[in-house]
Amino acid sequence: MLFSAKSKGFFVEQNEHATLIARTSAPAGQMVVEELRECPPGDSSALTAALRELQQKKSSGYVHATCGVCPTNRLVRRVALDLKRVKEPEYLNEVVSSQFRVEPNRFTLALLNAGDGVDYDFNKAAQKEVIICGLPSDEVIATQDALLASGIYPDQLELTTVGMLGALADYLAFTKSKTPVLVLELGAETTHSFIVTAGGLDTARPIPQGLEAMIPVVQKELGLRDEESARKLFYSNTFDFTGMGGALIKKLVKELQSSIGFYEVQTGQSIGQVLCMQVPPKMTWIDGAIAGMLGVAGLQPDLQPWLQARGITISEEAAIVGQDLRWLGLLGLIAQYNNGSV
Repeated sequence: MLFSAKSKGFFVEQNEHATLIARTSAPAGQMVVEELRECPPGDSSALTAALRELQQKKSSGYVHATCGVCPTNRLVRRVALDLKRVKEPEYLNEVVSSQFRVEPNRFTLALLNAGDGVDYDFNKAAQKEVIICGLPSDEVIATQDALLASGIYPDQLELTTVGMLGALADYLAFTKSKTPVLVLELGAETTHSFIVTAGGLDTARPIPQGLEAMIPVVQKELGLRDEESARKLFYSNTFDFTGMGGALIKKLVKELQSSIGFYEVQTGQSIGQVLCMQVPPKMTWIDGAIAGMLGVAGLQPDLQPWLQARGITISEEAAIVGQDLRWLGLLGLIAQYNNGSV
């Protein structure tokens, strides 16, 4: 048997810090999230073993799964189109190359309406504000090959960032929140910064400050002999960096304050909360440190009522793990495939 039966649903998220897996009672529609698993990033053997445990039935075939990925050079940006030029064959490529400095012929791109996240209708071309999403085409192939090698057949391959932002906007609308939220995806070299409201994605900006930019500060603050020693300590689970958090995130916060200031002047709205995504479990201090320096609260959503309203139930076994907000991207991916999809 080449492919495993689809009586269950499988969802996989791969990011810089972890691979997250969910097994659901069905691949779509009303469903129960039965179990959740986490594997180290890039560990194909651990991923294969986790899938084998989750499958329940012995199978020598591939596991069909909806997969979300977060490549480091992903593209998620909001832009205003010139509606008079939208139908020109080279217009989109021109926008991408001039505004984002990427080679469009090397990227797989998609356009979404900024408000509701649905695919952009080029025939109507009525929406000016859009979200341009994409990733390098060679990474699409490499990711698919890696998933297949781990025993996963990707029915869908999506940017987890997009699903996470859609889920958050839907959650804010569900709770009738009026407060814009600053969302940060922290990577090694880049922090992807977004401002999200109940109406959708307002702004998106990559900032060239990531976790690696904190290493020289660790070295200086602790008087270590070299950056490699500082890196090992920083990524280990043996030292509490909460006390020096302000120094470590100083440059990043300065960039964020610039973006927030521009947004607040342009819109008249104030950022009220911040949410840090894809932070390694041992670095949970970052969320509080950034919130504290920005003078805002950390977002602590109660996801259970929202998920239930979307036809998703979390089993007792999965509930304890799923309370960690690092799972929001995967839960957002799941929410797209039930009857009350976001």
